Amino acid sequence: MAPPPLAAAALRRHVLRALLPQSRHLCLLAAHSPSPSDDSDFEPPDHPLPRAPDGDGELAAFLHRLSDASTAASSPKHALSLLLSSPPSPGLPPASRRDLLVRALWELRRDPDAAALALRWGEEGCAAAGERAGPPPPPPPPAEAWHLAIWAAGKARRFDLAWAVVRRMLRRGVLTSRAMVIVMERYAAANEVNKAIKTFDAMEKFKTEADQTVFYSLLRALCKNKNIEDAEELLLMRKKFFPLTAEGFNIILDGWCNVITDIAEAKRIWREMSNYCITPDGTSYTLMVSCFAKVGNLFDTLRVYDEMKKRGWTPSIAVYNSLIYVLTKENCMKDAQNIFTRIIDEGLQPNVKTYNSMIVPLCESRKLDEARMVLEDMMLKGIVPTILTYHTFLRQENIDETLKLLKKMKDDGCGPKSDTFLMLIDRFFQLNEPGHALKLWNEMKRYDIRPSYSHYMSVVQGLIKHGCMERALEYYDEMKENGFASDPKLEKEFRTFLLANRDHWRGAGKYNIIPQRGKHFARRSRIQ
Repeated sequence: MAPPPLAAAALRRHVLRALLPQSRHLCLLAAHSPSPSDDSDFEPPDHPLPRAPDGDGELAAFLHRLSDASTAASSPKHALSLLLSSPPSPGLPPASRRDLLVRALWELRRDPDAAALALRWGEEGCAAAGERAGPPPPPPPPAEAWHLAIWAAGKARRFDLAWAVVRRMLRRGVLTSRAMVIVMERYAAANEVNKAIKTFDAMEKFKTEADQTVFYSLLRALCKNKNIEDAEELLLMRKKFFPLTAEGFNIILDGWCNVITDIAEAKRIWREMSNYCITPDGTSYTLMVSCFAKVGNLFDTLRVYDEMKKRGWTPSIAVYNSLIYVLTKENCMKDAQNIFTRIIDEGLQPNVKTYNSMIVPLCESRKLDEARMVLEDMMLKGIVPTILTYHTFLRQENIDETLKLLKKMKDDGCGPKSDTFLMLIDRFFQLNEPGHALKLWNEMKRYDIRPSYSHYMSVVQGLIKHGCMERALEYYDEMKENGFASDPKLEKEFRTFLLANRDHWRGAGKYNIIPQRGKHFARRSRIQ
């Protein structure tokens, strides 16, 4: 039976989102917390992408044929007919055809309609070949192809396409529980909580088993997308069908510890476990140690750690990483170093997350020399920094060191990425250094990163804040030229500026606020 609407939980969730902004150090530590929520809801495909032995020439040719068919067709059915009329290379083995389909679906993951057409090609091509006499038909699309198509449609919130794939899988007798889980996960990501739950309840109708593993997948998807109250309510409502366990409560605990770091809610869940006679396990203790460490509560971190050992649970490397973080943050460097020694004594190996647990709080405390020493020690041991390591330093360094770190990131294969430059541009504008922000804008080209809408808006708004209206207008025009949508608020602000300064374009003694030469002056009339 479907559950009643979770209105109360939804209301409280929105209030929590408004009241619980996360600090920067919480976000940084979350990147190396022992959290199931760090896993992607669907890392497609289920197995590594197959690679063509001679590169992706066959893939490029197939994508070109698919594009031509879509352009020339009057309907999806017509497009499929055109695509089927131009088969792939005659010598392409059946297994390679399956691999080609999976690679194509991954390339088309941002275009759900094209992905759906590619899947129909694989599906219908197999069926058509099976009806003809001659060589054996190619094998049907593999499970990861179906899953990819559902995931791509759900990610674009095209649930009509996602359900169409599910129904075709059902008709062909290949529907999997994983396919249904992907639909739930995408509904949860779209904050369609009730639809995610209804999908779970419909599994029996679709002849797939809604077991405890699938139920826990639904809970994780809800928690990952900050619908933690809903997940908790669902866990308790369904306890007759899925008896309460430490694993189930740990999913909710992970939500409060790692997705939304709320120590009060984490403590409440801990008490709820006791109320239902559920004994915390090693994962429960690991999550609580992590949560207390994130908020800098050294006393409770050590208290839970000691209790964990007394109960016979062996601390994992994740627990020690949390201890190193909170000890370093509270300037207990000697104790933090002792944890490194203990890790090795217990047969564990410090990893990059271990070192980041020390580097992050050192950088936040502006102890950059000590942080660099830790980084050097890490690299001497053959441990490669992650993008989190570099971002931690980049948040503190001056422009010269920033440029050096960007180069080192590229040399180490750790970026820089689009988010790296967005963070740096915002940072230097906040430091009242617009020149350095624009310098980093130009650096993006050297690293083959195309500016996104967020980059343009950051630069435009930063320049306006610093009174550089003419430069802001140039970047704003460039943004629109590159196909990004205009911003009504900025349009109004620029119109007001241009009208107020229309007498200053030319004239003796007048400051030429917006240069008349160049394309941007010529476009001024478009904004007015």
